[in-house]
Amino acid sequence: MTLVVEGSNGADRTFRDETSEQVGGSAMTGTLPLGRVAGIRLGLHWSVAGIVGLIVFVLGSYWLPNVFPGHSAFFYWLSGAVAALLLITSVLVHELAHALVAVRRGVPVDGITLWLLGGVSRLRGEAPNPRVDLLIAVVGPLASGLLAGVFAGLAWALAALQAGQLSVAVASYLSALNLVVAVFNLLPAAPLDGGRILRAAIWSRTGDRFKAAVWATRTGTALGALLIAYGFYNLATRGYEGVWAVLIGLFVIQSAGAENKQAQVSAALEGVRIADVIGVALAPIAAESPVRTALTVSGMHGNSALAVTDADGRAEGVVTPEQLRAVPTPDQERTTVRQLARPVSEFESATADEPLTGVLLRLRSPGSSSILVLDDERPVGMVLGTELNRIVTDRMARPHTRSGAPGETGAPPGAEPPADWWYPGQGPRR
Repeated sequence: MTLVVEGSNGADRTFRDETSEQVGGSAMTGTLPLGRVAGIRLGLHWSVAGIVGLIVFVLGSYWLPNVFPGHSAFFYWLSGAVAALLLITSVLVHELAHALVAVRRGVPVDGITLWLLGGVSRLRGEAPNPRVDLLIAVVGPLASGLLAGVFAGLAWALAALQAGQLSVAVASYLSALNLVVAVFNLLPAAPLDGGRILRAAIWSRTGDRFKAAVWATRTGTALGALLIAYGFYNLATRGYEGVWAVLIGLFVIQSAGAENKQAQVSAALEGVRIADVIGVALAPIAAESPVRTALTVSGMHGNSALAVTDADGRAEGVVTPEQLRAVPTPDQERTTVRQLARPVSEFESATADEPLTGVLLRLRSPGSSSILVLDDERPVGMVLGTELNRIVTDRMARPHTRSGAPGETGAPPGAEPPADWWYPGQGPRR
């Protein structure tokens, strides 16, 4: 039930490589596609099997047999399985509520992934103002609260119809769990939805998104510490039950710290647009041109990469001088650049006037580290991944003036990016 607005260990590694490793959890490798709803991609991470197995085991072998004795083992386990699947469905509804409101308010959504601790909605941008931020955040807990009421009504109806005890128990269990999810998510601490609500409130009052994000992450760190302390207390007094609280607490602290990094990067890059960081000009070349011609064109433009275009001038891909020179001389006349080009689909594309922060959000998607800059599908230039890494590191390492706020720095004075920074710096939550 989390909103993620998604970004060195070696100088020779590209921004994309670093981002992929750091965002491994966020990108959710090992995810099974579930299709689309309203254009939003849905995925199921393999770790969901953990929570499903836990619920089925606890309900089927312990809670249901003790509370409602007299039924066969098959029905206990079946009831546990139904409860687990409906809980996962409830989490999906919670996340869809976030995503659909975000899309309706002009914030693109890359997808939703269900995983061990719940779900994550991956937004491809940030809310334009506090009101939209608030609406996107609050709708998730509202959806869970509504589901709690729906399952409570179902439990009442099943009881009135004198349905089986286990059916009523499962509906009641799901009602209680959805209510817990709604209430827990309203705690005013990032990365919970309540932390988003707190951020929106502070942002609205101060006009400073960065300050609002920092305060929300501080409350998240405090909440995580309390959960860990509570978990260890339970471990000492009640056994293994405290493990779950410790895990959630550690996760909340990690996510809150990562959001703090995200806020610093966002502030440091505020006002920077793709046009400001284009580092490679692309010379166009027709897709059917032979490699020998392409080598000549590339040399005329300073040994630059070439944008392979179709008959209408639209970009099909990009070919580098290294790729061209790798073709044996006898084959250079009969080999076309189309055969060598790296397709546009492998690049993250952007327009020159897009904010850099918004494009960085998308770099965790499969593909190249570099950004292909297009104007009406026609190539303008490229921003290399290594250059992105340098730009972000430089701007994070030195105080600078935030756009529209003379005298204020985008990040705390003296703030330096951690060695393993990534944008926006957070893994999946809840």
